Amino acid sequence: MPDPTLFAQRFRGFLPVIVDVETGGFEARRHALLEVAAVLLEMDADGRLRPVHTINTQVEAFPGALLDPKSMEINGIKPDHPLRAARPEADALEYVFAPIRKAVREQGCQRAILVGHNAAFDLGFLNAAIARCGCKRSPFHPFSCFDTVSLAGLAYGQTVLARALQAAGIEWDAGQAHSAVYDAERTAELFCIIVNRWQSLQKDANQRDETVTRPLT
Repeated sequence: MPDPTLFAQRFRGFLPVIVDVETGGFEARRHALLEVAAVLLEMDADGRLRPVHTINTQVEAFPGALLDPKSMEINGIKPDHPLRAARPEADALEYVFAPIRKAVREQGCQRAILVGHNAAFDLGFLNAAIARCGCKRSPFHPFSCFDTVSLAGLAYGQTVLARALQAAGIEWDAGQAHSAVYDAERTAELFCIIVNRWQSLQKDANQRDETVTRPLT
């Protein structure tokens, strides 16, 4: 069974959690947070990551929130749809944060770190909702994050999510894009592939170093 502290050792006490949000626009303090998805990861004994669990909730627009028509056309969310089952912001945050806090404890980490594609956008909307709700128990680091835009640019020379996924050999369905769950799960796959690829390269390099420095007998 893998050592539960492997995450803490690998990421300096942080637990990477992939997050995607759907919103009513681009300004975190003015536009509504409408959907949040978070993907939890696990690590095997060789330090390889894989997605294991997705948390998702629809979110009620906060009072006075703006909804940009162009953004709403892209994400396809209908805030007043009777079957949407959205939670108020404070309840939605706790619904997402509670299992993340549990995972942080179980993995021996100090806190979670948000992983996203254009991660500052997602973290900005979470932080704005946290401030509005007076949330005191956010598991996430308030400003540090891992951005798969940078990682994919380094690994594959691509920064657009769809193109980075294709370069990594991950299937992309444009018809499902701009769903928080779909985008978060594809981003999680991309993050895992890049980290695992680096893990393999490091392992190979260490093995070569051991061969070179091994004394002759």
